[in-house]
Amino acid sequence: MGQVITRLAQGCHDLSIVAGVTRNPSRLPNSYPVYKSFNEVEAEADVVLDFSNPVMIPELINYCTSHHTALVVGTTGLSERDQDLLDQASKSIPVFVSANMSCGIRLLIDLALKAAATLGDEFDIEILEKHHNEKKDAPSGTAMMIARELKNQMGNSIEYVYDRSKIKEKRKSNEIGISSIRGGTIPGEHTVFFAGKDEVIEIKHSALSRDMFGRGAIRAARYTVSKPNGYYTMKTMLEELIQ
Repeated sequence: MGQVITRLAQGCHDLSIVAGVTRNPSRLPNSYPVYKSFNEVEAEADVVLDFSNPVMIPELINYCTSHHTALVVGTTGLSERDQDLLDQASKSIPVFVSANMSCGIRLLIDLALKAAATLGDEFDIEILEKHHNEKKDAPSGTAMMIARELKNQMGNSIEYVYDRSKIKEKRKSNEIGISSIRGGTIPGEHTVFFAGKDEVIEIKHSALSRDMFGRGAIRAARYTVSKPNGYYTMKTMLEELIQ
């Protein structure tokens, strides 16, 4: 994603990349300085775009809060502790967090919430996500984001089920099944199934390249850099844009 954003930024007149941070700074050539740690960064930035690893969250937050730099986080696999740290950071800087930088995914979630409210308890809900064979976390952050929003709307009695191979019993009505596929170079695909008696409704989003996520991240950066301190998401951004 760093290289995708680097390429897309070259065509943007209103932004430039002043530095990069990665665990292997010399692996790829770049037109800007690249460091192994935020502690080494000397350049001043208006916003940081993060597509790294959850282990970087504390160092990342420390850099942004100490420099009062806006932060956009697209990293997945965040723990509750990571989320708490980001919540705390949002009191002193603008923080934008989304497990998926696609506007289309936000639409998928809104449609799924509407379907769940309309169909009620008579339809079972399953989520299937597909990604490339190098993705380390499963289920994807996006799949969990979809599941959480459905659970918040439907009530805390909802249970997530990730593996049915050891469950030798009938499916419960309060379950949301979440399944993962890893293979090839699939950028990302998410489908929400609503299965009822004699009918199935599918709401699906397919990413055809990583450029989509890069464009969404740049859009989020433009949005976040001008915001007051606070916690922002793809939902809040899109709601403001359509008003």
